[in-house]
Formats: sequence, structure tokens, C-alpha cells
Amino acid sequence: MQELPVVSAIKPSETKVKKPDWLRVKLPIGENYKHVRGLVDTHKLHTICESGNCPNMGECWGEGTATFMILGNTCTRSCGFCAVATGRPDALDWDEPQRVAEAINLMKVKHAVITSVDRDELKDGGSIIWYNTIKAVKALNPDTTLETLIPDFKGQRENIQRIIDAAPEVVSHNIETVERLTKQVRIQAKYRRSIEVLKILKQGGMRTKTGIMLGLGETKEEVIQAMEDLCAVNTDVLTLGQYLQPTKKHLPVQRFVHPDEFKELKNIGYELGFDYVESGPLVRSSYHSERHVIEGYGRKKWEEEKALFV
Repeated sequence: MQELPVVSAIKPSETKVKKPDWLRVKLPIGENYKHVRGLVDTHKLHTICESGNCPNMGECWGEGTATFMILGNTCTRSCGFCAVATGRPDALDWDEPQRVAEAINLMKVKHAVITSVDRDELKDGGSIIWYNTIKAVKALNPDTTLETLIPDFKGQRENIQRIIDAAPEVVSHNIETVERLTKQVRIQAKYRRSIEVLKILKQGGMRTKTGIMLGLGETKEEVIQAMEDLCAVNTDVLTLGQYLQPTKKHLPVQRFVHPDEFKELKNIGYELGFDYVESGPLVRSSYHSERHVIEGYGRKKWEEEKALFV
């Protein structure tokens, strides 16, 4: 496996790295896509699919699923990788939890994903709206499993505990990158604080999940160290995907990681002890997330595949 290059500081490249063929994305088409588009617009919902320029939006929406973003669409943080708008958020919408629950009911999905912007200006970090949303979704959709992709709430236990009390099937919090690059990639976040959030969630009985982007200048050793740090707090699910620069104002791609390297890191992840590893160039946090709920599903598939080559 070719080494991931070491980059001391992330700076705009003079020569733009050419996007390889394996990163081609299908355009959003089809009746299911139009149906989901209509529901999102009708219920005035925000989705990270749109705000985050997700490359899988066509595939996921075509299958009738979407990742809803609560607490508005303006974030109080200014991460170098994220396409979500930064600024002063609008006032809280206390009717939002019910609208999200109703939309999920109309979509008739078996598994839903909810995420949010950071609301650092709020004392509760938005955790009360989070709690209300999870409860509303579960009340109206008792057969729907739920994944919540949460912010770090500045590491405040009271706010994290609200998520635990609401008891979604999976709680995800992304560390996004390796420790060395965190200050540049997630300007207002802290690597060790995110690890601690995952630890608190696991101690609270949650099935935990996180994600890492590759191609920002990390080394293979740093990625493995991050994986080991996550395993040390018993994180269940790991996603690994290629970072894609959303606009020229965001951090540049330092390298496009080959699918074979993603496959190798997937094997390393399972060997370290993760229960499920989703690894590939177009993988994002909510990609195939319905499978991440099932304990042992990913590991069983991996062991079956490995047995074929023994």
C-alpha cells in the first residue's frame, strides 16, 4: 500500500489534484427521488444531503431515504471541510421535531438518520430540540430505527445525557480527521473531546459510530492510531471516505485515496475490533446506515468474505 503523504500544513495546491474515474457520481433521477424532494420542500425540512453536497444523494433519495438536519441550516462553527453555511442561526423552531417525525412517517422509511448544525450560542447546545425530535420520531414511527449524528455539545455531559435518555438505536459523532490535522480541519473542535463524547455515549449504553475523511494529508500510521483511539472507547461502527472539496474556499484535496487502500483500512479496522467498518471513496456517514444498526452484521460479512480467500 502506498503511504499517505505527510503534510505539515494544509494549503491550497498550486496544481489541482485531478479527480479519478472511481469518483464518478450518478445524477439524481427517478420517481422516488422526486417524491423525497417534494416531501423535503413541502415540510420545509433541511437535509445534510443538500447542505453538505453529498455525492450519494441521488442513490439514497432514489431509495426513499434522506438524512434530515435539525436546528436550522446555519452553523456556529466554520470547519474547513464543510459546505454548511456559517453565521448567526435563526431562532429555534419548536415545531420542527413534529415536522421531522411526520415527514419520516410519510416517507415510510424503516431507518432514518438525523443530524444537526452546531448551536454553540445555546446553553443546551440544541440538545433539548434533539431530545424532542428523537421522542417525536419514535412516537409517530415506532417501527422505524433511528441513527442520530450529533455535535460534541462542547463535551457537556448534561447535553450528551439527553441523547442517551432519548435512546436512538445508533448515536454517531464524527472525529472527521486524525489528531494532528484536527485544529486545521475542525477549527473549533478538539480531537480528544470527540473521543470523550464517544466514550460517554458508550458508557450510557449507546451503539456508537464515527467517521473519518481521508485525503487531507494524513499518514497511514495516523489513521491507524485514530482507529486504535476509537477502539479504546469501544466505538462500534467506523466509516472511512474520501474528502471532496465542496468549494474553492474550503480545504483542498491533498490526495485521492485508491479503493484498494480503503479496502486495506477496512480489514485493519475489523482486525482492531470494530463491529462494522464502511470504507470506500464515496462513503459518507449515513451511507448504508440501515445496516449499521444490526450488531454483528458487518463483522459476519467480513469474516465470510475473508474465508473465501483462505
